[in-house]
Amino acid sequence: MLSNRITYAQLLETNNLMQTCSDETYWLCVTRTVQESKLFPVPAYMMLSYLMAFYRYPPLLRKIEGRMSAEEIGDRMRNMGMKCANPAMGWALPGFYLLGREWLINMGLLKPTDAIEDVVYVMDFWKRFQLSWHRNDGHITNKEFGHRAQILPEARIQVFHADMYDCVEGDELHEAAQSFMASASQYGFLISCESRISLCNTGPYKLGDNVEMMVRDFMDLSESDFPWLDDVAADVPYNNITVTMAVKDCHFYLVDDWGSFEARPEFKSDKLIGVGLYTSDNLSEGYIPLGMDSREALIAKFRELDAKVREATTKLWRRIAGWSRDQMIDAGAITYFAIIKDLAHIAGVYEVDDWMKIDERAERFRPLLNDEFSRDALGELVGYVSHPSQKVMEYTMAQHSNAPVRMYSNIPYSVLAGEPYTASSGPVYPGVTYLPAKKDAYTTTRGRMTLAEYNRLSQEFTPAVLHPKYRHLCDTWVKYHAGTPLADELYHLEQARSRRLKGKGSGLKRADIAALRGEG
Repeated sequence: MLSNRITYAQLLETNNLMQTCSDETYWLCVTRTVQESKLFPVPAYMMLSYLMAFYRYPPLLRKIEGRMSAEEIGDRMRNMGMKCANPAMGWALPGFYLLGREWLINMGLLKPTDAIEDVVYVMDFWKRFQLSWHRNDGHITNKEFGHRAQILPEARIQVFHADMYDCVEGDELHEAAQSFMASASQYGFLISCESRISLCNTGPYKLGDNVEMMVRDFMDLSESDFPWLDDVAADVPYNNITVTMAVKDCHFYLVDDWGSFEARPEFKSDKLIGVGLYTSDNLSEGYIPLGMDSREALIAKFRELDAKVREATTKLWRRIAGWSRDQMIDAGAITYFAIIKDLAHIAGVYEVDDWMKIDERAERFRPLLNDEFSRDALGELVGYVSHPSQKVMEYTMAQHSNAPVRMYSNIPYSVLAGEPYTASSGPVYPGVTYLPAKKDAYTTTRGRMTLAEYNRLSQEFTPAVLHPKYRHLCDTWVKYHAGTPLADELYHLEQARSRRLKGKGSGLKRADIAALRGEG
């Protein structure tokens, strides 16, 4: 019986988590984006990606947890700027999975009583990962925090604050940083098939009375997972790049679960007054400074990276210009579906066929996915929320629309009383792709290497701040132990590469950082 494996409490929590995702997904989809492109068949690849997520996420997450728990992965994510440290991934893990489930239910190919153990597991994994990653702000989602994401511990924020270089609009550093971020944004947009999955923002963090810091991550920039970047991105030296930005006289009142932001007054270039530059991944001891030894070196590094991503963008345009529609659909669907792939890298269990191919069960739907059908199916699923499976009793008023709808179908509790059900959608099935085979080259902070070497190093490596001695020393603990030898040891780990804070320990306040910077 299901009741021997899944309890009433678990079903209650699972349905609650699904409803939480439903409310936020609707708000994001109707207020934050347009899913169209003149180049890529975006609705078609999105619908295909949802099916892939439904079929593959449960067994792949179980494979990952066979090596490393969701909680430990969440803890490690605070130490790097990889794609998993991205609010969009935190939304997409349940979002893509549940959208695939809902579409299959609507088409009559599933019932809400199908794959119940999968649904409960996926939502539980997501909850544990999110709570661990968000442990410093104490929320599951950005929505719960009034749409903000304050992920980082004090020790890391202090280093980012202390080591920033000041800039003003029109000076060399300001122009170099702005030019790089514009180029990297365009490049990432193309890498991710005209979606925003290669760029995210977290924060804000308060640096002063009228100054806030945003942390912007550019991800999957070099030769690594995506076959369409093989050779194209060979000269891009870093796969993940983080830019820290100090901004004056505007408040970031919204940082949503897709990693985009809004500010009042509007964030324009003249508001940017400080920048820093870093790289990181699951093999690095935190964030590695790039060009941060001097102002001149930082200007040169921004210009160097700007030139390299511009060159890679040109090469990528040429490659994509020769793609067929099926190749564009494959690349887009893989980009979306594989937004959670770095979970497997961190655990050291990444396999190309798991993440870079279209599951054969999802592939069966490709003939349906012309532009018109895909557009309408997607619009009904996430915009109008008008599929028959999404209708609920007519007395209902949904959170944002006041309509009698629910984006994701609940699991009926009747299964606890004996209603027939199925437990799972099964293991990972074989995959297919119209794209060229992936070259065995992966760019990391330890150089370019084969996948076998990358997996081996991932399994062997634990960042110093995540060793058992330090892993659970949170900011609440530091509050009551600042200045003790153990707290100083923890802060020394974060400060090891800092230009201004190396060896200063755990007793600093924000005003001390400002004084070191010569502010105030």
